Amino acid sequence: MALSDEFQALTKSFSGFGVDEKSMISVLGKWHKDDIKSYRKESPHFVQDDRLFEKWVDPRVAFLEHEFLRFKNAVVLWTMHPWERDARLMKEALDGQAYGVIIEVACTRSSEELLGARRAYHSLFDHSIEEDVASRVNDSHRKLLVGLVSSYRYEGTKVQEAIAKSEAKILFAAKKNADKKNPIEDEEVVRIVTTRSKPHLKAIFKHCKEINEDVDDESILAKTMQCLCTPQTYFSKVLDASLCHGADENTKKALTRVIVTRADEEDMKAIKEEYHKQHGVSLSKNIDDVVNGNFKDFLLTLIARGD
Repeated sequence: MALSDEFQALTKSFSGFGVDEKSMISVLGKWHKDDIKSYRKESPHFVQDDRLFEKWVDPRVAFLEHEFLRFKNAVVLWTMHPWERDARLMKEALDGQAYGVIIEVACTRSSEELLGARRAYHSLFDHSIEEDVASRVNDSHRKLLVGLVSSYRYEGTKVQEAIAKSEAKILFAAKKNADKKNPIEDEEVVRIVTTRSKPHLKAIFKHCKEINEDVDDESILAKTMQCLCTPQTYFSKVLDASLCHGADENTKKALTRVIVTRADEEDMKAIKEEYHKQHGVSLSKNIDDVVNGNFKDFLLTLIARGD
């Protein structure tokens, strides 16, 4: 490979979502010091120091350190007990006011799994997730979030259709009046969403669609219902956003979180099918195109587990 081609290969390996360790090794491992000096002079990631040497641009060093850590973070998260993993994800989300992650964990886990995460939270942080949410969330999200993380839902299959139809009207009316009152401040809405079984909520969701097909907006209530009723659709959207060019760091972090937390779940197959249906390309193809190195290989291995 010509030196100019190697320059391009090395720059590319430094510049993506994760880092391409194999390209770095193949290029840097055989370069002599003059080759490395030439790269420093040509690379936009180095600047000339007053003392006549080329130095890394500090933000680029920070960027690389972060990208190298993606693989490590994915491995550590994967090897955690699922209860600890969910507890730590909720704690991090609470610290960063990323309330969507708390909703994601609380709504996509079974009652026993969520109870396990709550127990792990006690052990890890000497508080309950309920008290932390109640004391640290000071806006309209509080009642909904406390109710969701406290929930222990009935997991049988029985649904009372008449009640589901009646409660669908309550949710629809709350959404219709959202310009006057935030639906998640409505006590009846919070009661329904935080206590009803998932089969019951799916029946409500179906009746809401019969009343008005446009139920999938970007509101917190809609995202909560989507996590509870059609998690594969929710996860497909989150994964696609994480792989989009220009995504911010919080959005990118969802790629690791979703794949690691769902790889051993039955719904990974449904998530992949929904992703292909929504975006016209397979999830593995998009990851292969966007992500680099060991981080990419690990994610692809995880999503292929159920194939």
